[in-house]
Amino acid sequence: MKGKLLNLIAACLVFAGGQAIAKSPSVEDIVHRANKVSYYAGQDGRAQVEMTITDNQNRVRNRRMTILRKDMPETDALEKGAYRGKQKFYVYFTRPADVNKMAFLVWKELDTDDERWLYLPALDLVKRIAASDKRTSFVGSDFYYEDVSGRDIDEDKHELIETTDNYYVLKNTPIDRSSVEFDHYKMYIHKDSFIPVQVEYYDAKGSKYRVATALKVDIIQGHATVTKASMENLKTGSKTVMEYSDVKYDIGLPDDIFSERYLRTPPRKFLR
Repeated sequence: MKGKLLNLIAACLVFAGGQAIAKSPSVEDIVHRANKVSYYAGQDGRAQVEMTITDNQNRVRNRRMTILRKDMPETDALEKGAYRGKQKFYVYFTRPADVNKMAFLVWKELDTDDERWLYLPALDLVKRIAASDKRTSFVGSDFYYEDVSGRDIDEDKHELIETTDNYYVLKNTPIDRSSVEFDHYKMYIHKDSFIPVQVEYYDAKGSKYRVATALKVDIIQGHATVTKASMENLKTGSKTVMEYSDVKYDIGLPDDIFSERYLRTPPRKFLR
């Protein structure tokens, strides 16, 4: 554990105005709240993203993109199940030149596999991404496609294994082990904000091989928001950092821009 970093994030969140709930929550409540904070803040949102990929020889590659997100529920209230609603994501790349105008579209479903499309402008080709590919590299980074849109909470069994002064520590085990490359993962969820500050993935031998960390958290429009995050591959020695800027919630994104048509013709009005 990166103790100093976790304590710093905890201190920042408390200073920013996080409020603990009155009594100790159940495991289900912790998972639901963490999922809402991570993927369902507001009813839609936009962020500019700078991605920096560094390999084990310190060679650096950069990506610049805009992420749009729209929730299908008509409410963002936790008690009405907003943390479980359908969602749509649109990711548009602008830099570097080899990914300029590339676009990624996700329809996040509940009872069926998510639908994903990737537009490759050099070939003028829209490619369907199979459900089996959701845990593969997202545009050459250490993040996976599933990391971008989130993992369905019903795909794992959740267990509270430790409670510290600042964190709930959960062990999450996949129900269908054949569908993923990990044996289980641990989440360190901040008690006040319910942000998963660190997520550690373990293989079948119990070795930690992949770590996601929230490096910076800001309060934006009342929502605790991760504005800098990293994903580290301990086996390859590579690391990807994503920095979020110009984050906005509840901007009124229309549903029709999350369609295959807009992969080739980006909705520039909402990407600025």
